[in-house]
Amino acid sequence: MLQMRQVRYTYPGWPPVVDGVDWAMTPGEIHCLVGRSGCGKTTLLKLAAGLIQPEAGLISLGSQPVMSPHPDMGFVFQSPTLLDWLSVLDNVLLPITLHRAARREDEAHALDLLARMGLSALAQQRPPQLSGGQQSRVAIARALVTRPHLLLMDEPFAALDAITREELQNDLLAVCQAQGSSVLFVTHDMAEAVYLADRVAVMAHGKLNGAVQVDLPRPRQNGVRYTPRFNALCAELRAMMDEGG
Repeated sequence: MLQMRQVRYTYPGWPPVVDGVDWAMTPGEIHCLVGRSGCGKTTLLKLAAGLIQPEAGLISLGSQPVMSPHPDMGFVFQSPTLLDWLSVLDNVLLPITLHRAARREDEAHALDLLARMGLSALAQQRPPQLSGGQQSRVAIARALVTRPHLLLMDEPFAALDAITREELQNDLLAVCQAQGSSVLFVTHDMAEAVYLADRVAVMAHGKLNGAVQVDLPRPRQNGVRYTPRFNALCAELRAMMDEGG
């Protein structure tokens, strides 16, 4: 699905912010990147999305090198970045309508995504009328409307309260499972990473310092957050972060 080999990226005048990263994902997996602020997580996500190009190394989606944003990818930013003058439905359809007129089947798919996100009754509302959690749900539906094989997410729930975050984590898992989408998810929150992921990588100083395979059963249920195994995985990640400095 996604492969990175010896990927390197440097901002002018600084040490490498991504330095020799190797990583691979297979179809249907959810991988998370955790690490302290400034460790290179978001830059690595932008490289994977083709928003910037590596100065060394190779990034490929399937068998094709990633040279620019790919139609098989969806991207969810830290802010929902919705257009206030469009309805919720039209915001979801935007990735399609930027290239062509939306067809009846496109609208049906967008409405189905909104239903899965619990937003059916809000399809004709405008973003300023929505809560932060509702706006985040719209952003996820928009990213999935083109049925991308890979969804890239940059701390999309960071500004939300704990209960809303947990609800959105469950919504994300359900809709990605329904569509068969893989996910590369950046977060500061180790508990969020363990709950969502099949595999979690720890990043520090531009390098991947280790990874944890999450062996919790799927579908994930809220009760798993309070189990000894969940806590042990969180502790293992924290120890890796502390070792990385």
